[in-house]
Amino acid sequence: MKKIALALLMTLASLPLWAQSNAAAGNANLEAERTRLSAERDAIEARFLQERTACYKKFAVEDCLRESRGRRRTELDSIKRQETAINDIQRQRAGAAEQQKLDQKAATQRPADTQEKRDQSAKDQKDREQRAADHAASRASTAAEAAERQKQFDDKQKAHADAQAKAAQRRAEAPAEAERFAEKQRKAEEHRASRERQNANRTKPRGAPLPPAAPASAPAR
Repeated sequence: MKKIALALLMTLASLPLWAQSNAAAGNANLEAERTRLSAERDAIEARFLQERTACYKKFAVEDCLRESRGRRRTELDSIKRQETAINDIQRQRAGAAEQQKLDQKAATQRPADTQEKRDQSAKDQKDREQRAADHAASRASTAAEAAERQKQFDDKQKAHADAQAKAAQRRAEAPAEAERFAEKQRKAEEHRASRERQNANRTKPRGAPLPPAAPASAPAR
C-alpha cells in the first residue's frame, strides 16, 4: 500500500496544481479532467488553423508556420502528459482497491498457526532436507561408479592398444628374425657337414705299405 501511495504522489506531479490538490485528497473527478483536456485540445487545433491561415498572409510564411507548429506541439504534449497521469491515477486507484480487498480477505481467512502445525511444518522441512541429502548422496555414488567404469574402460583400451603395438612390432621384426633363423640353420648345417667329413676321414682305412727297397748291387770288378 505504501508503494502504491508513493506512485500516486509521483503521478500527481504531472497534473495542474488545482488538480493535484483534489487528487491528493482523493476527490479528483477523472472524467471531468478528461473532458477539460479534450476541450483544450479542440481549442488548440482551432487556434492552429487560424494561425496557419494568418501565416499565409505574411511575408515570412515558413517562419510563421514553424512557430505555430511549435506552440501546438508543446501544448499538445502537455495535454498528453496530463492524460497519461490521469490514466495512471485511475489504474493505481483500481489496483489499490483490489489489493485492499485481497488483504482483507486474506486476513479473515488466515487461521492462527497452532503448535501442531508448527511441529508438522518443522517435520516437513526436515524431511525435505533429508530427501535433498539422500539425493545428493545418490548423485555422488552414481558419479563415483561412473568414474570407476570409465577407469576400467580406459585400462582395457590401454591394454588393447599396448597389445596391438606389440603385435605390430613383432610383425615388423618378423622378416629380420626369419632371416636370422635361416642363417643360423645354414651355419648349423655347414657345421654338421664339416663334422661328418672330419669323422669320415678319421675312420677311413689306411692303404697297404710300400714294398721294401731292393738292396744295392755290388760294383763290378
